[in-house]
Amino acid sequence: MESTGRISNKETFFIGLMLFSLFFGAGNLIFPPELGLNAGEHAWPAIIGFLISGVGLPILGVLAITYIGSSDAEGLSRRVHSKFAVAITTLSYLTIGPLFAVPRTGTVSYEMAIVPFLKDGGSSLSLLVFTLIYFAIVYALALNPGKFVDRIGKIITPFLLLVIFILLAAAVFGPLGTYQAPTEAYTNYPLFKGITEGYLTMDTIASVVFGIIVVKAIEDRGAKDRLMIQKTAWKAGLVAGICLGVVYAGLGYLGATSATAISAQTGHEILAAVSNAYFGVYGNVILGLAILFACIPTATGLISSCAIYINRRFPRLSYPLLVLLFTLLSLVIANFGLENVISLSVPVLHFIYPIIMVLIFLAFLDKMIGERRSIYQFAVLFTGIVSLNDGLLAANPDWGYPGFLALPFAELGLAWVVPALLGAVIGFVVSLFQK
Repeated sequence: MESTGRISNKETFFIGLMLFSLFFGAGNLIFPPELGLNAGEHAWPAIIGFLISGVGLPILGVLAITYIGSSDAEGLSRRVHSKFAVAITTLSYLTIGPLFAVPRTGTVSYEMAIVPFLKDGGSSLSLLVFTLIYFAIVYALALNPGKFVDRIGKIITPFLLLVIFILLAAAVFGPLGTYQAPTEAYTNYPLFKGITEGYLTMDTIASVVFGIIVVKAIEDRGAKDRLMIQKTAWKAGLVAGICLGVVYAGLGYLGATSATAISAQTGHEILAAVSNAYFGVYGNVILGLAILFACIPTATGLISSCAIYINRRFPRLSYPLLVLLFTLLSLVIANFGLENVISLSVPVLHFIYPIIMVLIFLAFLDKMIGERRSIYQFAVLFTGIVSLNDGLLAANPDWGYPGFLALPFAELGLAWVVPALLGAVIGFVVSLFQK
């Protein structure tokens, strides 16, 4: 089929910037600096690993949607089974919504915008007071999001980027310190440790949702056939990927080169300390406000999209009720504190990420696979068994089956790779005996 519309490079560029703004959340700022600080002299291999899973996989997730021609977020997983599609998509929405990503926006805002100005370094009471106000605003906006979130996001995101690039420029041209020795986790396999750290962005999970938005944006500009949509998505993905890569790499470098000059250990502490070192209290004020106002639209959008999806699946649950429930759940989880929210998310991400990755890779082979659904089914089944075990081990070393640690690549955090391949082969053999 010939293309029915041509999209200019300028329009493609702006679609790429839109995709970048979708992925770029203020919460993601805290992981690269911490990775850089802990990786120390091995920072660059670790940063490359982070870019693979924090940038490369999310962009591939968006492109996968264009390859299968899906019009909804269940398109990838529906090839396994319709009920599985509902389950994994619901879990994905909840993960990037009220379970982890939304609470993280509240705790990051608190740590970056409030804690630097508290003499006691913050307390459970001050966190509760802040999150009550923060999520009340999010709830009010999510009830009637309209174009407010979009407009605020388009104003705040460039401002946040400007603040970050000023900070990165200061770090590049006048680093505070130098690299330190890597921590134990980054001593032997920094590249692969960086890959698993990239899971924390949750962007690969979100890419399935964002892919639908990108396809819609491309179609609205005149592209109707799949080839033109795919071509435009590749270009837009390249724009978004370069922007994300530059920001993440810069933040990782900032964390690595400030290690010997500051006493901070976590990502938000590093950013606060470096901002203060370069620009004094004004640096903390500007960075804190930028992150606060960037997090509110992000949280509002995530709560709204999650409520819309669940409402469509379960119409008896009204949209306003779901917004209220998800906001209250986010409020409760946020009050566990930032580090605990991140810790709670790790087991779930170890379970869900490999499954999403396998679905993304299979999507690019969809034309070759055709109607052989058993390939999807067995590949996902074998992956899910191992990734569930990885998640249990991440939650508690006594909960999982340690025997899976003997699988190839297990020490790299990729124990699921060989089972996924084996499952795909078995699925192909099974398909030969199916009509």
